[in-house]
Amino acid sequence: MTALLIIIAAIILLVIGYIYYGSWLAKQWGTDPAKKTPAVEMEDGVDYVAAKPAVLMGHHFSSIAGAGPINGPIQAAVFGWVPVFLWCVIGGIFFGGLQDFGSLFASIRHEGKSVGEIIKDSMGPRAKKLFIVFALLVLILVIASFVNVVAGTFFTAPEEGVSGFVANPTGNQTTAMISFLFIILAIIYGIMTNRAGIKTLPATIIGIVGIVVSTIIGLNFGLAIGRTAWIVIIGVYIAVASLVPVWILLQPRDYLSSFLLYAMMGLAVIGILISAFSGSATFTLPAFTGWSTKIGNLFPALFITVACGACSGFHSLISTGTSSKQLDNEKNAKAIGYGSMLIESALGIISLIAVGMVWDKFTNGDFGSPSAAFGAGIAIMFGGETTKAYTTIYALLTLAVSVFALTSLDTGTRLSRFMFSELFLKDDEDTWKDAKGARKLLAHPLFGTTLMVVVGCVLGGLSLSQIWGLFGAANQLLAGIALMAVAAWLGEVGKNNKMFYIPMAFMLIATLTFLAQKIISLCKVIGGMVADTTPMWGDYFQLVFAIAMFVLAIILIVEGIQTFKKQKASAA
Repeated sequence: MTALLIIIAAIILLVIGYIYYGSWLAKQWGTDPAKKTPAVEMEDGVDYVAAKPAVLMGHHFSSIAGAGPINGPIQAAVFGWVPVFLWCVIGGIFFGGLQDFGSLFASIRHEGKSVGEIIKDSMGPRAKKLFIVFALLVLILVIASFVNVVAGTFFTAPEEGVSGFVANPTGNQTTAMISFLFIILAIIYGIMTNRAGIKTLPATIIGIVGIVVSTIIGLNFGLAIGRTAWIVIIGVYIAVASLVPVWILLQPRDYLSSFLLYAMMGLAVIGILISAFSGSATFTLPAFTGWSTKIGNLFPALFITVACGACSGFHSLISTGTSSKQLDNEKNAKAIGYGSMLIESALGIISLIAVGMVWDKFTNGDFGSPSAAFGAGIAIMFGGETTKAYTTIYALLTLAVSVFALTSLDTGTRLSRFMFSELFLKDDEDTWKDAKGARKLLAHPLFGTTLMVVVGCVLGGLSLSQIWGLFGAANQLLAGIALMAVAAWLGEVGKNNKMFYIPMAFMLIATLTFLAQKIISLCKVIGGMVADTTPMWGDYFQLVFAIAMFVLAIILIVEGIQTFKKQKASAA
């Protein structure tokens, strides 16, 4: 019954936040349904493509969700369910939703351009360049983290002695096959709706039927490939996906994958109801386990580890990188920007409940990853581990996690292409074609995409534990900087920005504290001050990245403080 009360409380609070706080934000900033959006004014058939609200919601929600709201809350559950619950709800309403909605709105008013352009208007061109460098470092970690997650849910171990298409597949082989078919299905859907003239509703029905057929095929015939090979395949796929027009793959894939996510969340709620009244599973996660755990002290570790379930800087890049180029009307900005974040917070709560159902096994190390614990936790609500329902639901949920991680990879790689080119363009140059000399090569979409994918995939070969903590810190620090950027722009145009001050300050303090702790611990490992520990190349990589992000963040914060001082002086 505890699990049922948790999900009911979360839904009520999140709905109240959306209705009242979300509407208040829209009123304060002045969203205008009569104003044309960049997707309408600048449509180019490649990146600027106006999408119907349901389609854009699917893209945006799938892209921001990824594996974050599953991995983060489950890892943070070591603090107990109360701290994670409170942060997902409070963070989603007042931190994450604020950042996502604010970033989307600011980008719409900047021709669908990135946070870097928003920073340039209020803080100057130097701050813009620094932010882009910082964001690219974060995107490398995004690519590395999610390549690691996807390859981990696809690969077949060498000792299994099989390769290629196989019958009677394992869970990983089933997930790999369905995901492969899902990509083909998305391309077909994109052609149907954008070139064949088929309306959204019939195309959606065909798409959902296609998902069911793909799932049936995958449950009977799998794809067996090794981990390293999968990393290479995923790298090639995301590079291609980031370069083709959004209507071919990005929009349709994200839209169709959103149905998997909605179905996954619906299954979870049904499972919670079943377990509450039948006793098929018991929620055993303690309310609070203490201030200090194996992942660190509650502050700042909780706020870094939960990541996307409460607040995520990656969301600001999606809002300003792809979603703002597809929004058809400003009246939909609240639902897309603010609403999607609150749904993700709900997914974070569901993940918390799922791990609570298998808590003893999770703490004993019976699951190879948080996503496996998530799948098992929900599946066990429908019956014992030997039942057909458990096996099928577990496979579907594992598939859903991998699909969302791939979706984030698609979007993240496209964002890195935009921002890498933007880094080398002058103010009077719109695209790489306008650049001169070496800058023309550096700003070329193929160059930036290839570089980011190669570096990200190489780092994706590290263990997830070596990447996730640093990714979480970088991601949350980016959130703090994005909050600062939007606040500075709102102040510049004379709109209310006071709601940003506390979230901005808290995220910056928490993440800088975590990064400082990380730098100190890595220095101890590399310096041989930790017994029975040999430094690995991953430790050096983490140290360099952590120091670079810390320094860049401090410089950007100083720029932001100076901007706020100037605005205050001008208003006096």
